Amino acid sequence: MSIFTKIIDREIPAHIITENDHFIAFLDIMPLALGHTLIVPKKEIDHFFDLPDSELALINIFAKKVAEAIKKSFPCNRIGVSVIGLEVPHAHMHLVPINASNELDFSRPKLKLTQGEFASVAEKIVANLS
Repeated sequence: MSIFTKIIDREIPAHIITENDHFIAFLDIMPLALGHTLIVPKKEIDHFFDLPDSELALINIFAKKVAEAIKKSFPCNRIGVSVIGLEVPHAHMHLVPINASNELDFSRPKLKLTQGEFASVAEKIVANLS
């Protein structure tokens, strides 16, 4: 069972932005930028492109709504999208507010936020969901 499945099952806490029957969005605990959010299918599948075609389409539609809320919450040039999948064996997509392409470099130092700061970031994004 992956750490993401434990979040989905509410066995460990997370700053959840939104969810539906198929996907969940929550803040990355090692963010590159304020608003860095993970989009995760609720079905535990290791490789992103092993998701059925219908779910690949739906995850992007789900992510679009979250990306729009992130951009309203943390003004930026783009919402960078990255699928790496090496750190957790559960398919997931990173949404990161960026102003330059090098800001999506995962070897960069991560932000260190308090639980209160994470909660504030999550509240901002949730308030901008349409």
